Amino acid sequence: MEPTVVSTSTVAPDEFDRNVPRICGVCGDKATGFHFNAMTCEGCKGFFRRSMKRKASFTCPFNGSCTITKDNRRHCQACRLKRCVDIGMMKEFILTDEEVQRKKDLIQRRKEEEAQREAEKEARRPRLTDEQSHVIATLVEAHHKTYDDSYSDFCRFRVGVSLDFARHQISTTQKSVDTKMNFNNLLMMYQEHGNSPDSSEEEGSSFSMLPHLADLVSYSIQKVIGFAKMIPGFRYDTLTAEDQIALLKSSAIEVIMLRSNQSFNLEDMSWSCGGPDFKYQISDVTKAGHTLELLEPLVKFQVGLKKLNLHEEEHVLLMAICLLSPDRPGVQDHTRIEALQDKLSETLQAYIRLHHPGGQLLYAKMIQKLADLRSLNEEHSKQYRSLSFQPEHSMQLTPLVLEVFGSEVS
Repeated sequence: MEPTVVSTSTVAPDEFDRNVPRICGVCGDKATGFHFNAMTCEGCKGFFRRSMKRKASFTCPFNGSCTITKDNRRHCQACRLKRCVDIGMMKEFILTDEEVQRKKDLIQRRKEEEAQREAEKEARRPRLTDEQSHVIATLVEAHHKTYDDSYSDFCRFRVGVSLDFARHQISTTQKSVDTKMNFNNLLMMYQEHGNSPDSSEEEGSSFSMLPHLADLVSYSIQKVIGFAKMIPGFRYDTLTAEDQIALLKSSAIEVIMLRSNQSFNLEDMSWSCGGPDFKYQISDVTKAGHTLELLEPLVKFQVGLKKLNLHEEEHVLLMAICLLSPDRPGVQDHTRIEALQDKLSETLQAYIRLHHPGGQLLYAKMIQKLADLRSLNEEHSKQYRSLSFQPEHSMQLTPLVLEVFGSEVS
């Protein structure tokens, strides 16, 4: 079978410097690559192909030695074809019809295989379902509606003794303490200067922050309830009122501790809620009747959680997972609550896979924080129950705080 004049164009990158302009060896025009074994422009490539197809025989009207340029290359086909051959263009590089078809089929097959690989890669890529995206958006919105980062409501809380007094005691002793202070030194410092049983101020000073922090906690409980009501699946059409109450009572302080991490400051181990009037040090918490059995693990928890650098989406998912724990005391419909929590856990894992490709351990670390919260919850409830049994202190607590953490909680 006679060869057809379908071209094959190749570029030999090792044979020329890419930084040097490529010139057609026939006419001097800008070359587009190696065509039929020589560096040529598209025009001369097409001319050679057509000439071979027609088996053309040209005669020079002049002396057979025309100089071929970009401008005059159409004037003498004979000398142009001779120049093509002289620079190495070969008709053997022109494919037959069968070869052309095989080449086209090969190119098409490679395109299809590449498209298939891309499709499979896309299918394996972590992604969120529409339902998971909706859940995350709902929880973020719920958090924004129930967490005022201006802390403007804090000015309405009772203040027994000015927060400035406690902060002054800390500032006078903190100058010699590094910002990355040791927990034991930090807590012992506060014990010595802010919560000593031999303090001359005795009981009155030890509980001077109790009214203020009781109001703060009561306020936070209301916000946790508002957040819970917006969690998909938490409302009355899914859970009974009894189960909602059981979940809220037993998880409220844990969710509050998670929420408070947003205002926790690693620099000085304080909670900065707006301006300097509402910057809470550990000594402020000791003046609400809490002891080191709670404060040391509480600060360690806050530091550990802060260092995880969670996205807001991860933070709100963790709060919802914490709240919807089927093993809470008083819960009746364990199966339904477990199913709701499982969905949230799957959503959190999907989000982590999507946004933290190398963070395989992040989910495990977050779940460990929930285990830490259980211990904190137990110690916190024990200390609040102790307060509720003392009339001189229980009268400082709000009814909501007494109901959630007081003597009625077993």
